[in-house]
Amino acid sequence: MDFDIKNFLVFAIAILYALTIHEFFHAWAANRLGDPTAKMQGRLTLNPIAHLDPLGTICFIFAHFGWGKPVPINSNNFKNPRRDDVIVSAAGPISNFVSAFILGLLFQILYKFDVSTNFFLRDIYKLLFMMVRINLILAIFNFIPLYPLDGSHILKGFLPRHLLPQYEEVCRYGPFILLGLILLGNFAGVPILSSILYPPMLFFSELFTGLSLQ
Repeated sequence: MDFDIKNFLVFAIAILYALTIHEFFHAWAANRLGDPTAKMQGRLTLNPIAHLDPLGTICFIFAHFGWGKPVPINSNNFKNPRRDDVIVSAAGPISNFVSAFILGLLFQILYKFDVSTNFFLRDIYKLLFMMVRINLILAIFNFIPLYPLDGSHILKGFLPRHLLPQYEEVCRYGPFILLGLILLGNFAGVPILSSILYPPMLFFSELFTGLSLQ
């Protein structure tokens, strides 16, 4: 398969934007709620380099699946640790969802122009579409209630306190379950994770861009 530098750049820009926004708003929300840990470690920034994890970046390049560097959080600095942890955890995927909505509006505006002979507009059009989809995938993926994803922290914040010890025990296996789902999809042809991510991604992608993918 030939390497397409333009497609690679479109994918790379979309990933960098989505990861940067996601991690920035984790740090921003934590700082607003009284925890300056991320800010002191230089993570309250829109510089994508500060949020890249080396191994996660390599996986994105070669497997189209990866991760950013987790934002450091010290919940002891929160006034209401359970509530504030939910807010900080939700801030990342919500920022991706809002980004997808805004980028979708820009996409619809551009769609009104004839891009058939304007290569620059065509590339912008393609980039916006990719950014909508990547932001949606990142948002939906992180809402999955499986540790260490954001959804697990959100679920933990709503569970009755007497269930927390059992939940913490289950969380120990979260990374292995997540890795197993990824491997099943990539190498065994059992797309469990894709079946979770793609239906809502396609629904909101069509809703935000106004472009039917059927």
